[in-house]
Amino acid sequence: MKVTPTALPEVLLLEPRVFGDDRGFFMESWNARTFGEATGLDVSFVQDNHSYSTRNVLRGIHYQVVRPQGKLVRAVTGAVFDVAVDLRRSSPTFGRWVGYELSAQNRLQMWIPPGFGHGFVVVSESADFLYKTTDYWIGQYDRTVRWNDPTIGIDWPLQGAPVLAAKDAGAPLLAAADAFP
Repeated sequence: MKVTPTALPEVLLLEPRVFGDDRGFFMESWNARTFGEATGLDVSFVQDNHSYSTRNVLRGIHYQVVRPQGKLVRAVTGAVFDVAVDLRRSSPTFGRWVGYELSAQNRLQMWIPPGFGHGFVVVSESADFLYKTTDYWIGQYDRTVRWNDPTIGIDWPLQGAPVLAAKDAGAPLLAAADAFP
């Protein structure tokens, strides 16, 4: 596994080893030992999530203010532009973001640690998106920061207006949102 640090040092871009031939390919999408050796992190996942979305569906920026989740994310069909936002008020990178295209073709994964918000927009016709989480989803702790907050300034690669859930369209700006200490 190749690990590439991002502009937010705790957020990692992961490239698994892929073995391919004329029949197709094989890769380990998750191996605790390999992940730990490559990243120095010891994480346990308790929940796997799968979402399907069509072009321009934008989900996020989501996080849990209590019992925050670390997430290992990837697209298994199609392509998404995936974003992590530092929501730790005490961090020197508070409010900064990184984003990468994750696709079925490039097979890249992103590690988003607890304390960061997460979102993505589908940039292909459709996408199946998988993510493993280090804690369970707990509705009462679920929070969202506005996807287009100008103080964060995410450069979303949209083709027209995004398709949003009501909670994402009406989310608070970062200045008014619950965040981490």
